[in-house]
Amino acid sequence: MKYIFILLILLVGTTSYSQSVFDASRSGDLENLKALYAANPTVVNSADSKGFTPLILAAYNNQTAIVSYLLENGSDVNAKDLSGNTALMGVCFKGNLAIAKMLIDNGANVNQQNFNEATALIYASTFGHTAIAEYLLKNKANTRITDNRGNTALKHAEMQGNSEIIALLKS
Repeated sequence: MKYIFILLILLVGTTSYSQSVFDASRSGDLENLKALYAANPTVVNSADSKGFTPLILAAYNNQTAIVSYLLENGSDVNAKDLSGNTALMGVCFKGNLAIAKMLIDNGANVNQQNFNEATALIYASTFGHTAIAEYLLKNKANTRITDNRGNTALKHAEMQGNSEIIALLKS
C-alpha cells in the first residue's frame, strides 16, 4: 500500500509537471520552459493525451521564440501527434513563414504524410500560404504526393481558388 501511494504521488506530480511544459509552449512562457528544461531536459519531447509535443503546440500557436528554444534543445522536429500531424504541418495550416523556415532548416521532413496522407505542401496549398509553399518547394517538397482522396497540392489549391499557388505549382 505504501508503494502504491508513492507511485500515485509520482504520477500526479509528473502529470502537472508535464502539463506545465505544454502550457508554457502554447502561451510563449519562455522562462517557465527554460526552468522546466533545466529540471528535466526530456520535457522537450514529451507528448500530451492528443500526442501534441511542446514543439507542435508552439509552432501551431505562433510562438517563434519557443520553437527556436525547443529546436536548440533537442526537440524532435518530426514528432507526430495522434493524427500523424507534425509541427510543420500545423504551421502550414496557420501560415507562419518564419517558423516554417526554422522547422525546415532544422530537418523537418517536407514530404511527411499524416494519417490522411496529407503533406505540409497540401496544407499550405489549401490554406493559401504561398510563401510557405515556395519554401517547401525550394526544399524538395514533392508535388505529386496525393492525400487519401487522391488529391495533390495542386488539386487542393484549385479547389480553394488559390491562384498564386496554382501558378507556382504549375511552373
